[in-house]
Amino acid sequence: MRAIAACAAAALCAACGPSDAPHSTAESPPPSTRSSAINPADVARVRGDLPTGYEISDLVGRVAPVAFWGFGPQWVADPPQCGVLSDPPVDGATIRGWSGSGPGGIVYVLAAGSGGQERSDPGNVSSSVIDPALIGECGTSTLSAGHTSGTVTIVDAPAIDAATTLGLRTETSTVVEGGTETHSHADTFTAHFDGYVTYVTVVTDPGSSGPVLDAGFAAALLVKTVAALRG
Repeated sequence: MRAIAACAAAALCAACGPSDAPHSTAESPPPSTRSSAINPADVARVRGDLPTGYEISDLVGRVAPVAFWGFGPQWVADPPQCGVLSDPPVDGATIRGWSGSGPGGIVYVLAAGSGGQERSDPGNVSSSVIDPALIGECGTSTLSAGHTSGTVTIVDAPAIDAATTLGLRTETSTVVEGGTETHSHADTFTAHFDGYVTYVTVVTDPGSSGPVLDAGFAAALLVKTVAALRG
């Protein structure tokens, strides 16, 4: 299944959330063509789209999706080339974002300039364009770090005008003291556009006390975030 999505202005937008329908692909602008009209701080505009009862705070520390999923900095991907999908290269100086924690899970929203250095590997500098070949190679991949392991599956992402989007579903298990396992689920949707990257991650666990925020919520929030960034 191809999960990179992009559509022209006249194209029909796909529904938010995973589906069986493949999407067309398009390249994102390279970092050198970064739009001056985009302000990553505008991700704050979509905070109001969270349900009531969520506590919001600014993002600190490691901010890659792989970190939100619970993997430490020494994580390993298999196949190795699939790791870039879980840790998009960004310009660290431009990172802006927030998180919201509530009964239905934890929501992370971030925007930054594309390219630059990957967050978990400062020595690896690469462009932000998603290589279509990775979609075929990384339909399902695994991650591991210490006592935490997980499976990452590419899913369809919402189509956004003049953007390249990607959807990932992650199931994670962590072995804690005494051999007990804890489990979590994450839905992450990423958009590359106008020389920037933004992503939304929703992490849930079986012990959530309220209605769980699902992939449809995460996908819809990505669409709203891109719209807010574009003004």
